[in-house]
Amino acid sequence: MPNVKKKPGYTKRDLRAVSDNPELTKADFAKARPFSEVFPDLSASIRKGRGPNKSPTKKLVSLRLSPEVVEHFKSTGPGWQSRIDETLRKAVRRKAS
Repeated sequence: MPNVKKKPGYTKRDLRAVSDNPELTKADFAKARPFSEVFPDLSASIRKGRGPNKSPTKKLVSLRLSPEVVEHFKSTGPGWQSRIDETLRKAVRRKAS
């Protein structure tokens, strides 16, 4: 492994030297107004949340799978969790019929 020297981070002095924003006071915070009040049109145009589900709602669960199963599905690329779900749904349908 190559010998790489760690670069030092920025110090408080460095940050003060480049900062042209004064420190905010309690009076500044008291005058603050909500974003939606200051920019109502922009606030209304920003999408809130994910919106309605386009497919049936799924349940969040914690599931332990063998490493072979996880590697198999991950090796097929993005969407591997959805493919596991599809495989399990097919197994449930086969079992039910």
